[in-house]
Amino acid sequence: MSSMNFYNQNGESLGQIEVSSSVYETSINEEILHQVVLMQLSNKRRGTASTKGRSEVRGSGRKIYRQKGTGMARAGTRRSPIRIGGGVAFGPKPRDFSYSVPKKIRRLAVKSALADKFQNDCVIVVDSISLDNPKTRDFAAIMDKLGLSKDEKNLFVLGDLNRNVYYSIRNIPRANVCVWDGLNTYDILWHDKVIFTQEALKKVEERYWEIEAEAGILEETAEEISEELPEQESEESSEDIITPEETGEEDTTDEL
Repeated sequence: MSSMNFYNQNGESLGQIEVSSSVYETSINEEILHQVVLMQLSNKRRGTASTKGRSEVRGSGRKIYRQKGTGMARAGTRRSPIRIGGGVAFGPKPRDFSYSVPKKIRRLAVKSALADKFQNDCVIVVDSISLDNPKTRDFAAIMDKLGLSKDEKNLFVLGDLNRNVYYSIRNIPRANVCVWDGLNTYDILWHDKVIFTQEALKKVEERYWEIEAEAGILEETAEEISEELPEQESEESSEDIITPEETGEEDTTDEL
């Protein structure tokens, strides 16, 4: 287990809090981060860009002037893409840019992004964040006491939805809030600092590190059991063989 400083919302130190050492030992997979960030940015695109082709713009379809004898280049309809006011050649049309990557890849990307913040000392842990009333001024005071710069991008991660905190922070530039289960790769990487409440940090650790550690132990035990099974089967099969001498019958193989 590793430890890090622990504060209350007034910026007073409450000592040390233990964090799983696996958080700091996790390798950062940049390729996975790149894939997931591209997916999130693509999914944010509205895909409403649209242009009119030569069949959609207003104008006659008749030939502008005769083919030969004018001394000018041949021309057809005035809706041609090469003429002013004509249609657009190969212009964009409304389309869906969204796609998805496997759930395990998204999970690994969030885990890598969190590990990056922890390993670069960009995480602050507080016991809790609470306000009696939604006041932007009060929340700005909490940020000042925690030593957070207003020029940096700060993400506050809560254990449960707190509407007073949400309404207080939404008017502060470059400051955002989310519940722990709403964390995503792009938001973690985009912000300079991530501020966890104690409850949120515990739940994040449990989801991304402790459960996977337990799954790894189960896989190891399953492999050990599968390695022992063939040996037991071979022993049982050798015990089940009955010879003619044991049954009292004569061996007639030589006669045949």
